[in-house]
Amino acid sequence: MRFLLSALAIAALAIPVAAPAQNSEPMATSIVDTIPAPRDIPYPGTMTLHVDATDTERAIFRVEQTIPVAEAGRLTLLYPEWLPGNHAPRGPIRHLAGLTIAGNDGQTIEWTRDPTDVYAFHVDVPQGVSTLTLRYQLLSATARNQGRIVMTPEMLNLQWEKMSLYPAGYYVRNIMVTPSVTLPAGWQAAVALRGETVSENNRRSYDTVSYETLVDSPMFAGAHYRRDRLSDTVWLNTFADRASELDATDEQIAAHRRLAQQAVRLFGSEPWDRYDFLFAITDTMSGIGLEHHRSSENAVPSGYFVSWDDGPGRRTLLPHEVVHSWNGKYRRPEGLWTPDYRTPMQDSYLWVYEGQTTFWGNVLAARAGLISDEQFRETLAVQIAGLDNRAGRQWRNLQDTTHDPIIAERLPKPWTSWQRSEDYYREGALVWLEVDQIIRRESRGRRSLDDFARAFFGRRDGDFGQVTYDFDDIVETLHGVQPYDWAPLLRQRLDERAASAPVRGLELGGYRLVYRREASASQSHAQTSGNYLDLSWSGGLTVRSSGRISTVIWDSAAFNAGLTVGTEIVAVNGRSFSTTVLRDAVAGAAEGQTRIELLIKNGDRYRTVELEWRGGLRYPHLERTGSGTAGLDRLIQPLR
Repeated sequence: MRFLLSALAIAALAIPVAAPAQNSEPMATSIVDTIPAPRDIPYPGTMTLHVDATDTERAIFRVEQTIPVAEAGRLTLLYPEWLPGNHAPRGPIRHLAGLTIAGNDGQTIEWTRDPTDVYAFHVDVPQGVSTLTLRYQLLSATARNQGRIVMTPEMLNLQWEKMSLYPAGYYVRNIMVTPSVTLPAGWQAAVALRGETVSENNRRSYDTVSYETLVDSPMFAGAHYRRDRLSDTVWLNTFADRASELDATDEQIAAHRRLAQQAVRLFGSEPWDRYDFLFAITDTMSGIGLEHHRSSENAVPSGYFVSWDDGPGRRTLLPHEVVHSWNGKYRRPEGLWTPDYRTPMQDSYLWVYEGQTTFWGNVLAARAGLISDEQFRETLAVQIAGLDNRAGRQWRNLQDTTHDPIIAERLPKPWTSWQRSEDYYREGALVWLEVDQIIRRESRGRRSLDDFARAFFGRRDGDFGQVTYDFDDIVETLHGVQPYDWAPLLRQRLDERAASAPVRGLELGGYRLVYRREASASQSHAQTSGNYLDLSWSGGLTVRSSGRISTVIWDSAAFNAGLTVGTEIVAVNGRSFSTTVLRDAVAGAAEGQTRIELLIKNGDRYRTVELEWRGGLRYPHLERTGSGTAGLDRLIQPLR
């Protein structure tokens, strides 16, 4: 047997074994970027851009653009991709349609889209052609699931970069353009462009500017309009769906005048020749809050003036956006200034750009009287408590959230508390609150973050250029205001994975976060106007009045019960759902009176779950920890 096995083994070795089949393996091909890099030289000639914005029923902008060319050969035209203030590649190229190009002899010139950059169009310019004429449409959204609604029968929001192309190979500040727009008959317009002339058919033409300035100068226009002068250089331009929404009181306008005054007193300069708030009160056009150097785009739901006494609403929006003229537009992080709209932006300093702007926006709203001191504290309590619910800080630090506009594209998330979101806004503001209170403590009340704002952001009146900065510039300026170990503190706040929100500034300011059974007036107004019930701190969910769950906090009682965003609550303890029924059940469970049994629906599936929460209703509030005037109170006192 032993011999037989050996013989069989030898025979097996003699049998040829087929080699394994060789799979096909392609080799990578090189990607060659054929698009010219931007150069800091003048573009030869001046473009013209005309937008016909009269088709408001179908929300179609019709564009005619001329682009001079100096010589025959390849010309690359770019649609703006990386948009200022968006912190991400947001250019809605999907809305551009019907593009045709003709030479000055009327001959059609074909274009081809770049295979690796779909925002680039290549044109081979024939001999003898000195001007290209482009015609196309911007088919703006007609439903909210298509994007922002920017045109309605009552108003529009025209953003020039969305409906224009520009030649590659040049800094956009060196490409000149003469813009014009035709609006519906009887409409008024507000824009930070200068030299307006109005001709027949409500065609409005403006002075020639750089393409950079044009992109930074959007327009609001509409049938219902009022204009209020807030200072010698600041104007509030308000548009509305209905004329009745424009009915502002003298005191309401006076509060906006104080906003303009307090902002200039804070920064000590005006980085503009004139500043225009472009402001829409609308339920039909989409909301927006977008900064520009000499203007800002702002849109809020109806009721801003006529329901003023109901609650603070969106009254911190205008303060936030005007602060950006100094913080974000004039002083800009080095990675967020780019020579054109193809170069990727780097968001690492959004904790300053947006974080400190959030801080100052809320402070200025209080200093101006747009919100009361109590509303300021109520808002701060909700923001801190919301950040305390961010379980995601276990794995993701504040610095990493600055990349979220690119990572998440500002789309809804299923588990925001675990994934985290753009927390550099509110958590960044808490970092700057801590810095402010440390300066006040170390200087014995002689200095504050106001001094940093004036030294860092307020430099030259009328300068609407840009000055970039980096981390060392921030630390050096802070040291000039008040010596302290600023670099280690800032790096700790940016890099740490702390279990809770950074509340040292709140504590130094003389307050602490507490929870009570009753919501504050601001919280109650937000829930009523928003048609939802906020149980974020009372089981870990928020629920629309329809019963649909809009938020579930990671690792909360709601999470552990298997609830998810989009789940519909049909019944509570055997009774048909309403926010009142659910709120009463949560309150009753704390007293041991009942369980919280939910009948829920996901798609066509029904099931019953129990919400294991016995903590009752909990809402965040700030509580004073000492006596006298606290540092937080001093922060929001108006500047004299």
